[in-house]
Amino acid sequence: MSKLQLSIAIGPYDRMRPLVDGEVQIDAVDPQFMLLEPEEIFFRAFRHEAFDICELSLSSYAVRVAKGDAPYVAVPVFPSRAFRHTCIVVRTDRGIAKPSDLRGKRIGIPEYQLTANVWARAILEEEYGVTPAEVTWVRGGYDTPGRVEKISLNLPPGVVIENAPEGATISGMLAAGELDGVMGPRAPSCFERGDPNIEWLFPDPTAAAQAWFRKTRIFPVMHVLGIRKTLAEKHPWLPAAAQKAFEKSKAVALAKLADTSATKVTLPFVEENLRAARRLMGDDFFSYGLAANRHVFDWFLRHHHAQGLSSRLLAPEELFHPSTLESHKI
Repeated sequence: MSKLQLSIAIGPYDRMRPLVDGEVQIDAVDPQFMLLEPEEIFFRAFRHEAFDICELSLSSYAVRVAKGDAPYVAVPVFPSRAFRHTCIVVRTDRGIAKPSDLRGKRIGIPEYQLTANVWARAILEEEYGVTPAEVTWVRGGYDTPGRVEKISLNLPPGVVIENAPEGATISGMLAAGELDGVMGPRAPSCFERGDPNIEWLFPDPTAAAQAWFRKTRIFPVMHVLGIRKTLAEKHPWLPAAAQKAFEKSKAVALAKLADTSATKVTLPFVEENLRAARRLMGDDFFSYGLAANRHVFDWFLRHHHAQGLSSRLLAPEELFHPSTLESHKI
């Protein structure tokens, strides 16, 4: 019997390399991998359903699940997780010394519903009392004018979103002093260039994120793995097979990362940071599966709904294919 030939769009992460390189196989699948940036994957997936299996923005996917028109069904594999205390940069000449100083400010965003921004707004509200309605949001591309929301929004009363002027970018507006800050999953280019007037909102974002994790035990999920719904219906074995393979690929990558006789990433202090992460978060610090992450999804979905993005409060189980919520034991 021939294998299913499927297109798989993911980012070029170390936890995916064993799959991409063929070291790990998906049962009965002949994969055609495309290593793409998240923005391209999400745009093509949600606008054109372009891939058989792909990374999905957790926020965009939750919006579609709540509406009942999601073209993909997720498995609890999380290609991207990240603390988002680095998500906000601000101008140093606007009197912003702490998160509460964001009230009344104009903050640029690439898209309102981006998962990173949902997490960042939720942290601002729950930890510092700053609500989305107390900020004016200005939407635009980082360095390319004309970026739009991938999905339609129905936001709560009082939330104000303006579009950046035609031809303007949020990085350019921040550098020119036309914005007080920018929130998003990438740092704006003016910050990356070392503009002396632009800094992180949290001076030590790592320490802030570690303290928040100790309090909440939450490691934010950014992306889930989606399978085209029609494929999962036709081949009900596929979601569990994909989950098993992506789990194995991550395990292989972590084993390689832990072999620090010759470090596998181009970064100093790998061994020290790996030991520190395990002390803080446990051995399986980048865990997949719903059981280990239910509290993460409960927290996210509550805020996602409160921010007016999902039309109803979702239960975590609604996001994932039923076959991936239990597994065999020997």
